[in-house]
Amino acid sequence: MTLLDREAPPLTPPRPTAVAPTGVRAWARDLALGMRFAVSGGREGWTRTALTALGVGLGVTLLLAAAAVPQLLDGRESRAEARETPKSTSQAVGKGSTDTTFLWAEASTEYRGDAVGGRLLRPEGADAPPPPGVAKIPGPGEMVVSPALRDLLASSEGALLAQRLDDRIVGTIGDAGLVDPGELRFYAGSSTLRVDGVGIRSSGYGLDGSKAPFDPLLVVLVILMCVVLLVPVTIFIATAVRFGGDRRDQRLAALRLVGADARTVRRIAAGEALFGTVAGLAVGAVLFLVVRQIVGHVRLWGYSSFPSDVTPMPLAALLIVLAVPVAAVLVTQAALSSVAIEPLGVVRDTGPRRRRLWWRLLLPVLGLGVLATTGSVDAMSQSIGEIPIAFGAACVLLGLAGLLPWLVEAAVSRLRGGPVPWQLAIRRLQLSSGVAARAVSGITVAVAGAIALQMMFGAMQKDFLEITGQDTERADFYVSSDYGDSVLAERMIQDFRDTKGVSEVIGTVEVYVAATGAPTEHGWQPITTLTVATCATLREIAELPTCRDGDAFVGHLDARAARTVGAAGVKEQNDRTDEAAVPGRPVDLTGNLGEGKGEPRLWTLPESARTVTAFPDPMGDLHDGILVTPGALGSVELPGATARASIKVDRTVPDAAEYVRGTAADIDPTLRINPLENLERDKQYDSVRSGLQVGGTLTMMLIAASLLVSQIEQLRERKRLLSVLVAFGTRRGTLAWSVLWQTAVPVVLGTSLAVVGGLVLGRFMLGIVGKPIGDWWVFVPYAAVGASVILLVTLASLPPLWRMMRPEGLRTE
Repeated sequence: MTLLDREAPPLTPPRPTAVAPTGVRAWARDLALGMRFAVSGGREGWTRTALTALGVGLGVTLLLAAAAVPQLLDGRESRAEARETPKSTSQAVGKGSTDTTFLWAEASTEYRGDAVGGRLLRPEGADAPPPPGVAKIPGPGEMVVSPALRDLLASSEGALLAQRLDDRIVGTIGDAGLVDPGELRFYAGSSTLRVDGVGIRSSGYGLDGSKAPFDPLLVVLVILMCVVLLVPVTIFIATAVRFGGDRRDQRLAALRLVGADARTVRRIAAGEALFGTVAGLAVGAVLFLVVRQIVGHVRLWGYSSFPSDVTPMPLAALLIVLAVPVAAVLVTQAALSSVAIEPLGVVRDTGPRRRRLWWRLLLPVLGLGVLATTGSVDAMSQSIGEIPIAFGAACVLLGLAGLLPWLVEAAVSRLRGGPVPWQLAIRRLQLSSGVAARAVSGITVAVAGAIALQMMFGAMQKDFLEITGQDTERADFYVSSDYGDSVLAERMIQDFRDTKGVSEVIGTVEVYVAATGAPTEHGWQPITTLTVATCATLREIAELPTCRDGDAFVGHLDARAARTVGAAGVKEQNDRTDEAAVPGRPVDLTGNLGEGKGEPRLWTLPESARTVTAFPDPMGDLHDGILVTPGALGSVELPGATARASIKVDRTVPDAAEYVRGTAADIDPTLRINPLENLERDKQYDSVRSGLQVGGTLTMMLIAASLLVSQIEQLRERKRLLSVLVAFGTRRGTLAWSVLWQTAVPVVLGTSLAVVGGLVLGRFMLGIVGKPIGDWWVFVPYAAVGASVILLVTLASLPPLWRMMRPEGLRTE
């Protein structure tokens, strides 16, 4: 048998080659590989991911807090309305008492700048309902207090207030009866409240929730405020996603060179960004829950909250959970252009391409165009373009963040020479200015927004401030009571004069009196006021030639009163005074306004009464009509009299205001005592201003924390370089100064950009509300605050810098 006759062995089929996955499998593989990259690389990889998660988590925490604001406000308002007494109820039961009615009177006060809410209660039946959060209405000499007020009264800080609120504490107001955990509030029992006094009869609690419409000008201000507070948060989240971006670009560029296509590289980068962002969502949720539990123990600008109120709206929370990862992936993809186009340059760590300006101007120009075409808004506007205003302002602020890297690169590219720390900092910025610019872009946007907001506040405040006409040079407090007689008034005057810290008291007793002659053509008697005061007090409200006890005067208004009642009002009141106050003719002191109710009580105005000129008192009130000294009345009583006192205190006496309030409480807890102010601020405007203070403080805290995290991340990226420089003999002080200069240069450029951008944005916003620019120099304090934050963050980063400059940093894994 020959070799040819032998049977050939069977041929083995070739092994099938592996087929690369496509479609969903390819996406899953690449995303999983990116997540592995996020946690690989030993301690350095975990540190990079942890810093990203922390940066994103801080931003998510504030976003969740912003999403909880509507629920927080609704909770506060609902509890405040639930404890109020509706006027309709008071009117419905005003004719008689029942087992379910009670009497109440306002007894609120103030202590060292903090409001202390309070009411006096007296049940008229066994079934009278207690206020929300209170088990039962306290009896006479008893009171229930809020937890915060209980703690204050028990402390040494509240000693003066404890003397004022000296009833026995028999209970604590529950959460249902408080606006927030730090509220100071009490309910005290009374046995002296009467319907014919200050007592108001009611049978229940709770208002209908109707609110005054929000002023359109304030709506525009609130829109800008929300944009200014939230845009820096989004920028910080985008900055945190790019932590470790240089190392990631080098790693992905290497994959690109060994065969991975551009789509694969982008999917891997998306997986790495998703892992850090999802971890950031978890960190943010945990931080939010922690902050939620401690908000009741922290009072910021006079505000705190119950943890149950700090609950994000479900739809807003879902939007945050979905939008943050999507935004992180988009930011990451936008940053991969160099990896996809020039991977070899990335691996060799060559200088980046010069940034272009034209496309960075598109976003701010678009925003200004939208604002310029938005319709004007005034106090009578029915519709407001909320979306165009918010969109335009956001585009301008985001455009500033895009312009800053170009500005930093253009500025440092021309700098040469200088001390060694300066050269190290400038050279670092010339090689990689993007990281430093991104670190301060958030503070740039925040400062620009704050400047625009302050321009609007300054231009609009005149619309929400009312000149009271009160003379704060003549008095500091005003005390009044709508009941009582001359005995009570004399006690008020004397007690306040004996109060520590009081330097002057202007006290008067007033009552309406009616003429007793023939009725007018309308069928009633002319009415005027009768004011009783000492000669010293009368000289504070009228120009008297001479005065001694027993004198009487007839006060006429002059041109100074025209600011209060108008020129026509001055003539009308003077004519009414001449008709009612005729020397030698009796007047009715009963205060029945000439309606003939009850027996009249007559008193004759002396024929010796002289006509004098009356002028406003410190409160701006006018005291025309009959002016008499106590001796002129003798023992005549004044039913229905009103006692008033203007009080001047010595500012050098500590707690002089609290001594005045203590005296008022000793006389009667229902006395109304108000500080005199030249201007009175609108409540809606004041609430917006307070909201900006709270939100701005929280945002600034986030800015500081995020900047610190970003600074530490930059130092960590340079740890090996810093160790090499130290090993070659570079002084630590030189490196510390280089870090400071490396931060200071972008800060100065960013602040300059923020000033220009903030002024331009503010000018366009003022154009919407039709207001002129009040002050071009509003940027000075905000620029200083921004620079101070950066300086503090840089100082806080020095301890990590010292640790990173050790020789151990030369080790590699």
